[in-house]
Amino acid sequence: MKIKDKTIVITGAGRGIGRALALRFAGQGAHIALLDMNAEDLKTTAEHCAELGVRAMAYTVDVSREAEVSAALDAVVRDFGSLDVIINNAGIVKDALLIKVKDGEVVGKMSLEQRRAVLDVNLTGVFLGAREAAERMIKLAKGGVIVNISSISRHGNAGQSNYSAAKSGVASMTVVWAKELARYGIRVGSIAPGFTHTDILASMKPEVLEKVIAPVPLKRLGQPDEIAHAAQFIIENDFFTGRCLDLDGGLRL
Repeated sequence: MKIKDKTIVITGAGRGIGRALALRFAGQGAHIALLDMNAEDLKTTAEHCAELGVRAMAYTVDVSREAEVSAALDAVVRDFGSLDVIINNAGIVKDALLIKVKDGEVVGKMSLEQRRAVLDVNLTGVFLGAREAAERMIKLAKGGVIVNISSISRHGNAGQSNYSAAKSGVASMTVVWAKELARYGIRVGSIAPGFTHTDILASMKPEVLEKVIAPVPLKRLGQPDEIAHAAQFIIENDFFTGRCLDLDGGLRL
């Protein structure tokens, strides 16, 4: 798929990887539909995209809410006249140990709220975005591409029972949808970033960040635009579907 003049929907587009995705594809001449819960962040991203000479529109959406996702994608088709790509990037973390023990006593555990919140956004949100986008792509009869952002944590990461389960599910759903949607000309891929230079990691103390980077063979964090570059590869390569790209600096070698 050629990116120029295509309509690309990006969830979690207010900042971080989502903003990097938006700016890369705006720079390639795509028109950008930006979805996020933070209206101010969305406005900033939209302004940066518009400076690159493309149409960029913002939609304030909670991706875990079915009605909001459906209404937003209806609005995208109405406003742009097309829907060619969706990148399901929105995600949250609420880390906790399954059971926290101190001096032989149980002093805490992951709450059901922590589990539900992460699964609602990171798993159900991807499901809703892909389902609603696929429906509209099929009706428009022009094919399309769905890119889901998983994580290297899908292999299992201590303190992330909720997040690891969600991101593993994202990678698995990618395979299922690639098989189901190929007949309609829709390709589906996923990306599993490792430690990436976003606001959360940038705010860490240097000594903590050093420990995060230590096991990474390339000895650095990934950059948000490097994740966006991987998404560009998936979109442009018409023989790519059903696979997950690990982009982790070699962490899983």
